[in-house]
Amino acid sequence: MKKKMKRLGAMLLAGTMAASMLVGCGSASGGAAPADSSGGSADGAAAPAATGDIKIGVSIWSSTDVLGSQCKKIVDKAAKANGVEVQYVDQGHVSEQVTASVEQLCAAGCKGIIICNSADSEMTSAINTCTENGVYIAQFFRIISEKNSPEVYKTACNSKYYVGAVHEDEITNGYTLVNLLLEKGDRNIGLEAWTVGDATFQLRWQGYKKAVEEWNAAHADDPATITEPVYANTSSEEGAKAAMSLYNSNPKMDALIVAGGGGDPLVGSIGAYANEGLTGKIDVVSTDFLDDLADQLKSGGMFAESGGHFCDPLFAFFLVLNAVKGNYVKEEGTFGYEILFPYLYVSSPDDYANYEKYFVNDDPYTEEEMVEMAGYSFEDLSKAASNLSIDDVISRHSN
Repeated sequence: MKKKMKRLGAMLLAGTMAASMLVGCGSASGGAAPADSSGGSADGAAAPAATGDIKIGVSIWSSTDVLGSQCKKIVDKAAKANGVEVQYVDQGHVSEQVTASVEQLCAAGCKGIIICNSADSEMTSAINTCTENGVYIAQFFRIISEKNSPEVYKTACNSKYYVGAVHEDEITNGYTLVNLLLEKGDRNIGLEAWTVGDATFQLRWQGYKKAVEEWNAAHADDPATITEPVYANTSSEEGAKAAMSLYNSNPKMDALIVAGGGGDPLVGSIGAYANEGLTGKIDVVSTDFLDDLADQLKSGGMFAESGGHFCDPLFAFFLVLNAVKGNYVKEEGTFGYEILFPYLYVSSPDDYANYEKYFVNDDPYTEEEMVEMAGYSFEDLSKAASNLSIDDVISRHSN
């Protein structure tokens, strides 16, 4: 029998979320640095914008899926408020397309780029292209691992055009989601990932495995298992296939982790289970809030989810904008600026209702606030990121 789990209220990632800092091969001073380039929609179309002469590119896996469209909406709003032109390039987290997107954005005249790359290795080319073109670049939802990719990290340190990174504590994210499943009573967990070698997935996977290992060490008579990942890329069709493959090859499976991929793999996975009459029988957890998450929580299509982090690229945008303006200048030989962004966790319709009210039905920042934020010091900008929560929005917009 599965244990009954206490309801988890929407909460911020404790402890880690407030850690926004300057990091590097040494310490940085002042503000941001030059940045990587990323651009608009799949056809390279520019978003509505700008009275000024600054163009910032956005290299993103997709600007049209659930998470990607939320990111585009908030960045477009900040760009419009600050008179900046934005151009998007959708690269599908395909390595060749990721590196090509940076070349495309530099050629389009972008002075800065924000990029959600897939693997650390792609950043060597991205940084070198930006350095050659004098274009500032910053990562969002990602950070180069000094431990796992020392040469890429060194490349970032050696370029004055690499500004830094905005990212989440993905190990803790993965650890938290698996513990929710274990506390509910699930013991046979399937794992669906998106692209092989993706840096963010590797960190979440560490968290998933850590939670299972700790559980088994403390509960030898009640062990849990987690499968090796089955990869679904970033489409709903492949998500459906991966979910059914895991279920068919693991008949005792009682839970599924859809590690991410922007939301579409999750849509395909829960749709496939619904078609097979498995809704509510397989506890599904994931990262990246769906548009219909409240309904999925009610129906049992979803058990719990982490997300609410679509403002991450907003802060990368401000890092790059300030680098372009000369307000943020990193010290030679340093990595740059790091902002650790908080996740929200929901496991009930009531949890999601508050999030929907203050983050979906209305934006968490007004245009006036975005103009003010563009002028923040790095310290104030990182503090604003770490403070973002439902309570923070309520306190700022209550008048």
